Amino acid sequence: QVQLVESGGGLVQPGGSLRLSCVASGFTFSRFRMSWYRQAPGKERELVAGITSGVGTTNYADSVKGRFTISRDNAKNTVYLQMNTLKPEDTAVYYCKATYALASLTYWGQGTQVTVSS
Repeated sequence: QVQLVESGGGLVQPGGSLRLSCVASGFTFSRFRMSWYRQAPGKERELVAGITSGVGTTNYADSVKGRFTISRDNAKNTVYLQMNTLKPEDTAVYYCKATYALASLTYWGQGTQVTVSS
């Protein structure tokens, strides 16, 4: 059974930090590209950051470059999103996504709420 379980969300003040985790099971994690997406109320889901399998090349949305860092630990089947210098506009539900393009496989987690507010 495939599962992606996010954790680490919560309420934080502007300028604060959070670290999101996404633990995967039920598939060969190391072969999948992993991404974090977010969806704010009334807005479309958007890509925040991604990391490839293998060498772990990363990419980021312009809005989070220099503030967020994506990383993965294949031994723990986990992908992380370190979020620093958080802003109110970062408030959203954050989702973990696993993609294996060669087999057209895509899995999503259930999401974790991040709220940035004073």
